[in-house]
Amino acid sequence: MRPIRRILVAVKDPTAKSLPAVTKGAQIARAFGAHLELFHGISTPLYVDAYSDRLSLPELERNIRAECVQRLEAIAEKLRKQDLSVSVAAVWDFPVHEAIVRHAGRNKIDLIVAERHAKPHVAPGLLQLTDWELLRNSPVPVLLIKTAAAYKHPVVLAAIDPAHTLAKPAKLDDEILRIGKAFATALRGPLHAVHAFIPMIPETLQGRVTGDEALRKIEAETAAAARRRLTKAVQRTGVPRERAHLLGRHPIDAIEQTARKIHSDIVVMGAISRSGLKRFFFGNTAEALLDSLTCDLLIVKPGHFPARVEKRVRGVRFAVMPFIPGI
Repeated sequence: MRPIRRILVAVKDPTAKSLPAVTKGAQIARAFGAHLELFHGISTPLYVDAYSDRLSLPELERNIRAECVQRLEAIAEKLRKQDLSVSVAAVWDFPVHEAIVRHAGRNKIDLIVAERHAKPHVAPGLLQLTDWELLRNSPVPVLLIKTAAAYKHPVVLAAIDPAHTLAKPAKLDDEILRIGKAFATALRGPLHAVHAFIPMIPETLQGRVTGDEALRKIEAETAAAARRRLTKAVQRTGVPRERAHLLGRHPIDAIEQTARKIHSDIVVMGAISRSGLKRFFFGNTAEALLDSLTCDLLIVKPGHFPARVEKRVRGVRFAVMPFIPGI
């Protein structure tokens, strides 16, 4: 993994009284000795037929951006008093998730911190919800904040798949464990790992194996092989056996169960690139856990993850006020 030297916090509403993403982003920046950037993407359209006679559209655009920067600076100033290196940026760009990814790429950001969408993710691919789209499109790791309280020796859970049953590349597990260890070390919390396996008989043996004893033997051998894979995967990061959790369940259920059991504060997962209807209907484990997990979610991508967002900033989105008869 790249050293975490620059952290971008996506500030959804600079006027909000509670900013958990800023709080935790600052805490992580302090732990890693990293620079913190507060970023707000301005995507609200300007209505070309509704501006004041005293202000041109360019002036209105500058005024709105200046107000956003001023609010971000007020937040940043409090953090600078805590000896943090903080900068701010407000950019006219849309949609918001693309604005965040573009800015992160231009400024060599190593970690994006953002708040989750407040409501359940029903058909998120159609609605283009910012947090879900960030997880899909950002090549930079994204920490999705779901809880408000600051970290205090957080329990970090790395969800890995050393059997590669979900078509994830082998190096992705190493990246998940490395960044999990980095967070656990920097924030002074324990690192756990979880691996799920399906305790079923291989298709090649189905119909040819009879008897309870033979079935139990095959199931035991399957579990033993999964344990060996897990032990080998976590050796380099020094996760002790008592923190290496093996569950014979579907990955979604296994991660949820383990996170609850150990009171996890951060779950670290990998996500791969999928496209089209296959991705929308089947999704992946990270998307399925987006709503169900009650802790923060850190998503890591493989090193070759493709850039899906254009580099060009789109600027202001203009619109025309709709005509309403009788008004």
